[in-house]
Amino acid sequence: MVYGDQNASKIGRFIGRLFRWAILLFFLGVIGSGIFLFGLYKYFSEDLPQISSLKDYRPPVISTVYSDDNRVIAEFFKERRIVIPYPEIPEMLVNAFIAAEDSRFFEHKGVDLVSIIRAAIKNVEAGTVVQGGSTITQQVTKSFLLSPEKKFSRKIKEAILAYRIDNAFSKEEILFLYLNQIYLGHGAYGVAAAAENYFGKSVRELSLAECTILAGLPQAPSRYSPYKHLDRAKERQRYVLKRMIEEGYITQTDADEAFSTPLEIRSRQNLYLETAPYYTEYIRQYIENQYGADALYREGLKIYTAVNIEMQEAAQKAVDRGLRALDKRHSGYRGPVDHLAPGDVPGFLKALSETDGTDALNRGDIVKGVVSGISEEKKEIIVETGAGTGIIPFNSLSWALRGQKDGRTAKLFTPGDVVWVRSAEKGALQESRELRLEQAPQAQSALLCIEAGTGFVKAMVGGSDFKKSQFNRAVQSKRQPGSAFKPIIYAAALDKGYTPASQISDNVFVYRDRNITWKPQNYDRKIHGKNSLRTALAHSRNLSTINLLDKIGVDYAINYARKLGIESDLSRNLSIALGSSGVSLLELVTAYSVFANQGYRVDPIFITGILDRDGREVEGINFDSEPVLDSATAYLMTSLMESVVKEGTGKNVLALNRPVAGKTGTTNNLNDAWFMGYTAEYIAGVWVGHDQEQSLGPKETGGRAASPIWLDFMQTVHEGRPVKDFTVPNGVVFSRIDAETGLLPVPGTARTRFECFKEGTVPTRYSRRADAVTEKEQFFKMDM
Repeated sequence: MVYGDQNASKIGRFIGRLFRWAILLFFLGVIGSGIFLFGLYKYFSEDLPQISSLKDYRPPVISTVYSDDNRVIAEFFKERRIVIPYPEIPEMLVNAFIAAEDSRFFEHKGVDLVSIIRAAIKNVEAGTVVQGGSTITQQVTKSFLLSPEKKFSRKIKEAILAYRIDNAFSKEEILFLYLNQIYLGHGAYGVAAAAENYFGKSVRELSLAECTILAGLPQAPSRYSPYKHLDRAKERQRYVLKRMIEEGYITQTDADEAFSTPLEIRSRQNLYLETAPYYTEYIRQYIENQYGADALYREGLKIYTAVNIEMQEAAQKAVDRGLRALDKRHSGYRGPVDHLAPGDVPGFLKALSETDGTDALNRGDIVKGVVSGISEEKKEIIVETGAGTGIIPFNSLSWALRGQKDGRTAKLFTPGDVVWVRSAEKGALQESRELRLEQAPQAQSALLCIEAGTGFVKAMVGGSDFKKSQFNRAVQSKRQPGSAFKPIIYAAALDKGYTPASQISDNVFVYRDRNITWKPQNYDRKIHGKNSLRTALAHSRNLSTINLLDKIGVDYAINYARKLGIESDLSRNLSIALGSSGVSLLELVTAYSVFANQGYRVDPIFITGILDRDGREVEGINFDSEPVLDSATAYLMTSLMESVVKEGTGKNVLALNRPVAGKTGTTNNLNDAWFMGYTAEYIAGVWVGHDQEQSLGPKETGGRAASPIWLDFMQTVHEGRPVKDFTVPNGVVFSRIDAETGLLPVPGTARTRFECFKEGTVPTRYSRRADAVTEKEQFFKMDM
């Protein structure tokens, strides 16, 4: 009994000692773990980034370009982000993100062990990753302060920083950072940009269905993209709705209604390419050169421009129509865009219906189609488009046969050919099944329009297709202007004492310099003797202009051109009378604007203002106007160029049915065609030519190739506007003169006209009577 008691006592003491050692080891373990964790914390805390940088949240944001009526025409960015204040983010959208990404967001301190364990269980049950363990605060940490590398050390740093952020910021501030910073696919950063990208609306307009689609994107934006994988996006939406029900944000009825709501996913337009590409590219280059790439792509500038969207669209359409008409006058059909195997046609047509829509042909757009048959009996080509079936009649294809060896229309096409077509008339395809064959033109064109008085550049087209060539022929190209340069010579002459009635020689001119002999001719190859300045300019007589320049002096004329805004190098010889030196369209429109502005040179204005992201002015309107010509000289030039339109080489544009002043221009071998002209409201110029110099084709002068584009554009621009006359300034008087001599008429003068003059320059001499004695021999013969 004693022995048993002793054994029990020993065991008790052993257990006691063991227990004490266990307690000691436990405390030592706790202390050791604490020391280890503290050391770990200290180790990883030493080089952690400062969270204070989050206080001044200034992420890269979109720089936006606006038209003259504040419509968006372009955006420039590295990250497409629109920062929106937290109070403006709908509660429903916030709840959707919290339910999907971090349901205990308002409870934890930046790191949530409960959510990590729960997410692991859910993922095991689902057999795939359906929940993430990171909190919203950790995602903010990773996005702002750490690299995306997948290392254990980064996760420790992430947890430490998340804890610090949660202590330093309110939950609302953290959500503000998260919802503006997070990447949601297709270039969209933040919920505001994503709402625009996917649904074409602001976050304030989002429905529950749309909110839950966005809330499902953070885990894998490309995998759940509603553009590419709508079925996956819907499944993810179902999960988000389920989580919102579980968290008490919505009812089952709300969820069912949201899930069944049809989604209108809108493909975002590339405004930069579609609205005014050459104009906005000009703006982009200016901003980048002036303020740097960072300011343009990261600092959220608001750039206000002078461009008018409707005028820009009219310009682009006029250029396109003019080039296509030119192409059909001289070129035959150059073959299909592509050729498809029979099995590829259905998929191709489906893609066309999605990209073009069923409305494209109704709007008059040019779209792709596939030749499905050729009927020689009905004399038509059958074409399938994204909007349905149409036919191209043989009798509309006479131009296409030009240069073809066979000469039979049916031989031009094969079933499976991909061709460009447009509707013969605007309207639904089922109402008018008739189509017209089209092809991309080979020539190029540029158009630029400036508003009179203000200098605002309202439209600019730099080529036939910006997607194929970004070279801006309105500002970057310098081509010979031909006779479009002549008004500068004539204006210079008016300020040298000439009048519109002054008689100038139109005779043979030969220029010799060392081994060079230059013998220019008039376009009609005729010699006209003497004619007035008005007649010489109206009919664009080369010999008259060269003789006039010879009288006033080349250096004087060049200096005069500089006053009007011509900055390009000009040859110091008489050939500049015929526009031998290259200038840009912008320069020439600027020069003509001086005449329209009654002698004031107003520098062209593309940008009307720039604000930074905080609304401070970076650049204001740079209105630079100075008088460089006498207003009377400017009006006389307007009057002279009205004659070009009324009786000379610019007669085509009489169809505008309002006062117009203008001048055609054509260079050697018909390589370049120009028309420069203006009304009381707008100055516009058009150039047509090839990038690699070659003839536009027989008879393709400025009056035939360029003026129809100018007229097309100006008719649209002036539609519905009241007719305005050119203002006659003080210092201009009118007098009837002999149209043949430029002197005052006498009784019996065959043809007279009213002419305008500067005060003090009206002729004082009279023309001779037709029966007046002018020779001694005639005097002695009078009695015979």
